[in-house]
Amino acid sequence: MSGDIRGVLYDIDGVLVTSWREIHGAVDAVRRVHESGLRRRFLTNTTSRTCDEIAERLRDAGFDVDTAEIVTAARLTGEYVGRRYPDAAVWVLNHGDIAADLAELTLDDEHPDVIVIGGAGVEFTHGALSRVAELMLDGIPVVAMHSGLSWATDTGLRIDAGAYLPGLEAAGNAEIAVVGKPAAAGFRTCADLMDLDPAEVLMIGDDLHSDVLAAQQVDMTGVLVRTGKFRPAVLAAASAAPDHVIDSVAELPALLKDLSKELF
Repeated sequence: MSGDIRGVLYDIDGVLVTSWREIHGAVDAVRRVHESGLRRRFLTNTTSRTCDEIAERLRDAGFDVDTAEIVTAARLTGEYVGRRYPDAAVWVLNHGDIAADLAELTLDDEHPDVIVIGGAGVEFTHGALSRVAELMLDGIPVVAMHSGLSWATDTGLRIDAGAYLPGLEAAGNAEIAVVGKPAAAGFRTCADLMDLDPAEVLMIGDDLHSDVLAAQQVDMTGVLVRTGKFRPAVLAAASAAPDHVIDSVAELPALLKDLSKELF
């Protein structure tokens, strides 16, 4: 863990908002951290909305953010697929219209050269998932926007794409490349966007494994909040520990003050 924190990487769902409503104290905390001079990005596995839409929803909830500060799993995946499979026809299996963040790709769900799996929803039918496995057996590569198991809503947890990936790999007899959290590439990309070394970045999230421990693997400082999908039993059973655990993002300014006496 570095004592010289120069940037903050925020998860969104469960940290700043739940079902797009502010978690108490989050707006003020994010404002205070920004006014201290720290750089920032907002990294989310949300795949049901574009970067523009996410920024707008955050502004509606009271946060002063720019679209350029939002880094989604879809944005990262679009860049990855464009580099790895140029000119490929891509079938995107995802809940939500995020075509704007995949504008550089050629979308074709009839005759794909590559399959992209996004966030889970009603589109993840038995027929659709069976077709993914069959195409994998035919040699079509699959890229997952993320491998998150769930997300939090104000009515409870929802299962996400990560719950399906191991079964698809087994049935399709092939590995699925993962781009978003908890893959290391996404965290490193965010550090690059802030022009910082990962060791200079603090990652704050509500998912112990996908947000916090994964960030610590690339030398970021990991902070777990007890909001969103946080469950005490998950923390107690973990084989590794976060650098810090706080009740909510509202406590982040005080934590940063302790970590760097020059701030605040």
